[in-house]
Amino acid sequence: MNTKNNKRRRESVRKIEKAFIELLQESEINKISVSDICKLTGLNRSTFYANYLDIYDLADKVRRNLENEFSELFADYDVYHRHSGALRMFRHIKENQLFYNTYFKLCYDNKHLISVYDVKRAELEFSNTNIRYHIEFFRNGLNAIIKMWLSDGCKESPEEMAEILKKEYRGRQ
Repeated sequence: MNTKNNKRRRESVRKIEKAFIELLQESEINKISVSDICKLTGLNRSTFYANYLDIYDLADKVRRNLENEFSELFADYDVYHRHSGALRMFRHIKENQLFYNTYFKLCYDNKHLISVYDVKRAELEFSNTNIRYHIEFFRNGLNAIIKMWLSDGCKESPEEMAEILKKEYRGRQ
């Protein structure tokens, strides 16, 4: 019996997600079919549908897994060493480019963006009612910088990228 967490099912899910990520590097999500994934994995369509409703359900689950991994990376982030967090983030991005390229491709609705923004710090620095605009501006700017860096193959070092971010955020201590 193919129960929820048995070894065979976990292995099938791993194969499906790996194939999907591989296909996503070459095609847009709306060009990937269940058949493509089944051909690449050697699994039956019934195995795919036993685990996912459709390609977009698969994409959402993969994106949530990536978000969880990213959140765990910064779970122990020390807000008192602000710039070390940026350096840590850029190092992780450079070491895991496939992960981040995949994540951004899965943000087809642009509602899910990477953010290590310290809201508590912002509330201390920006006590006005426009803080939500500042937060949105920062998050989107950070994501644009990360996407650009990734598309260029992460040519600059993580240290250079952390310094770029620091300069863009200058004047706020």
